Amino acid sequence: MELLQVKDLRVLYTTEGAVVRAVNGIDLSIRPGEALGLVGETGAGKTTTALGLLRLVPDPPGRIVSGEIFYQGEDLVKKTEKQMRAIRGNQISMIFQDPMTALNPVIPVDDQIAEVIRLHRKCSRREAEREALRMLEKVGIQAVRAHEYPHQFSGGMKQRVVIAIALACDPKLLIADEPTTALDVTIQAQVLVMIKELQRELGTSMLLITHDLGVVAGTCDSVAVMYAGEIVEYGSLEDIFDHTAHPYTIGLMDSIPSLDQDVERLKPIPGLMPDPTDLPEGCSFSPRCPRACDICRKQSPPNTEIAPGHFVRCHRPETEKEVASHG
Repeated sequence: MELLQVKDLRVLYTTEGAVVRAVNGIDLSIRPGEALGLVGETGAGKTTTALGLLRLVPDPPGRIVSGEIFYQGEDLVKKTEKQMRAIRGNQISMIFQDPMTALNPVIPVDDQIAEVIRLHRKCSRREAEREALRMLEKVGIQAVRAHEYPHQFSGGMKQRVVIAIALACDPKLLIADEPTTALDVTIQAQVLVMIKELQRELGTSMLLITHDLGVVAGTCDSVAVMYAGEIVEYGSLEDIFDHTAHPYTIGLMDSIPSLDQDVERLKPIPGLMPDPTDLPEGCSFSPRCPRACDICRKQSPPNTEIAPGHFVRCHRPETEKEVASHG
């Protein structure tokens, strides 16, 4: 049984004179202990999807207009705000993109972790403080630094504190929204290894949001590729990397530098992500797609299962033979 199952989720932002269609009918599921990577360009709707799962879409201007979010068989869309507060940080936690804004600058880091523990568990202040110290050491921060403030930590250390807060109550699902974007490359690798080890140790499922396919390859079990608010390709790690079928996913793969091929130039995807207030008719990717034909520009493509568990939203998905010909 899936831990999380999302069906036809749609999120709109209404601004003066325009409606931003941020998430347009996505379906995804996460099994217990599974890590799912959600990838796509900036503006694809990844963060809005994460906020939608936790019912944190700012209202106004945003709102969930349709869809179901089943967590352990219960629809989160139908929960009250009080019920959601009991779930957030306890059952489902989120690591936000920027640790600078995720932490309170005037409260010591151990107090910020202890606050989450006391909010969701019936325990004394002393027990919560003891557990906060344990969590800090688990993410590689010495207990002697527990009473320091966020500005006294480096970016990587701040992100470790955010991870400690997210995992303090042993959540069943962790949503990590580009957790290494603000960090330099060497610290990125350390933080990702730590997240993966903690996820395995605690048995936590994870939704990892990123635009780095290399991170997905080393961290996730399955992948959902997002474009213009839709999931255009979905499958196991092997499906997406070895049997790539959607032209957009192929474009993302071609944009990655290769270590074993000597090429003068990469093959970028031409054009830009469409304006979410004015999405094109038919397939949203058709203006940038090298395979687009008349039906692509007029009719929205169906979500087709081309192999068991491998879904592609395309009128003309690549066949195995065509993929092999790319070499």
